Amino acid sequence: MKTAKVENQEVKIGDYVSFKSDIEQSGRIIAINGTDLTLENENGFDGGYIGGDTITIERASDCWID
Repeated sequence: MKTAKVENQEVKIGDYVSFKSDIEQSGRIIAINGTDLTLENENGFDGGYIGGDTITIERASDCWID
């Protein structure tokens, strides 16, 4: 199983992380590609950049764990 490091903690598919894209928000990890996390929010993300999208790719280094 692929893992990545967020705040020096190992995360895996199915875990939730937070990130900032316009506003602070969170998503569930559905894929890991190196240091990129593919995140999903079934209700759609908020904000001007990704508002309404249900999937986004964020760098693990730009995410944090609540």
